[in-house]
Amino acid sequence: MMSISSSQYAWTLFVKPLQSSLGASLAGVQATFAIFIVLQTWLSPLQGFLIQKFGPRLLISVGALLTGGSWVLAASAHDLAGLYLSYGVMGGFGTGIIYVGIVGLMVQLFPDRRGLATGLVAAGYGFGAILTTFPIASTIKSAGYAHALTVFGIALGLVGLVVAQGLRRALKPSGLPPHAVISSGTAVFQGARNFTSGEMLKTPVFWLLFVMMTMMSTGGLMVISQMGAFAKDFGVSDVLVFGLAALPLALSIDRFTNGLTRPFFGWVSDHIGRENTMAVAFLLEAVAIVMMLAFRDNALAFVLLSGVVFFGWGEIFSLFPSTLTDIFGTGNATTNYGFLYMAQGVGAILGAPVAALLHESTHSWVPIFGIVTVMDVATALLALFVLKSWRKRMVSERIEIAPALA
Repeated sequence: MMSISSSQYAWTLFVKPLQSSLGASLAGVQATFAIFIVLQTWLSPLQGFLIQKFGPRLLISVGALLTGGSWVLAASAHDLAGLYLSYGVMGGFGTGIIYVGIVGLMVQLFPDRRGLATGLVAAGYGFGAILTTFPIASTIKSAGYAHALTVFGIALGLVGLVVAQGLRRALKPSGLPPHAVISSGTAVFQGARNFTSGEMLKTPVFWLLFVMMTMMSTGGLMVISQMGAFAKDFGVSDVLVFGLAALPLALSIDRFTNGLTRPFFGWVSDHIGRENTMAVAFLLEAVAIVMMLAFRDNALAFVLLSGVVFFGWGEIFSLFPSTLTDIFGTGNATTNYGFLYMAQGVGAILGAPVAALLHESTHSWVPIFGIVTVMDVATALLALFVLKSWRKRMVSERIEIAPALA
């Protein structure tokens, strides 16, 4: 997960050099990133199916080679079409295989600590670019973007390939019937039947989870995509905080809290339940968003509250896959999560364009912050008062029929 995170989080370092070299517009170059995200998320059901069929070691090895190769080919791209095919298509498919495959593996291997295990590997994706951001920036400055893409593409691809050799399929615990799962039996309700993806897609609970994850993804990406713009409009982007400019300092802190929140709230959810944890985290983000708007001319408040916003948002990548597997079982967990992960792609499409259009039409950031707050609160309430009861009912019904199924 750490070996692929730079594809997303270090992309911004290559934008200006690529724009200059290719003689392309900013929008033209940034379309590469949109292609990358869409393919990473919307092809995830297919990627999950392939991993379940051929095993994690082979497919994640292929994903590492595709990811590293996408950087190397992008270094020699002479036009936007070449950039789209290499970094966008090849990179999106490669990173998607690894992301979905690793998360799917974790929810199967550690049923009693599903939230923590998923959160730890998701944190790898959030933290990974911390190790590469400054070296990549330095290499671009000294040797050019093409050299940086080649060197780091080879290095990151090889790292991913080597560590993938240690992966193995999740094995069924001995002595358990085919549809049984291990459960801590405390705050987390886990079912006793493995749903196929077709069966899962027919249930209202899945679509409730999909809508909830879409709302949280959209709200978070609204903030992420426009953070530099509203910091500038608020007049705080270049104000010094602890001797550093507020915007880059906030971005550094946000990257850290965005990684930290995933194992933290995953661990919390293993102890107090998924829905209760969702409510706490989502409401925390809502409060931080409101306070950020209220203290928008205070640079210190901007830096600190942006960290809280990301701390209340990043845990969706541990809570939602854990909840999905609790409900629909481990047998098809990788493919099933692939369908839910598509919500992130929907959020990516809605988040940035909608925020930009709203700001252009209203010339204000208040509507955007208001929408994010409403979606945070609505998702928290849905978790507490709808998802919790629906999930308990489904799990209770499946516990009763599990012996017959087995």
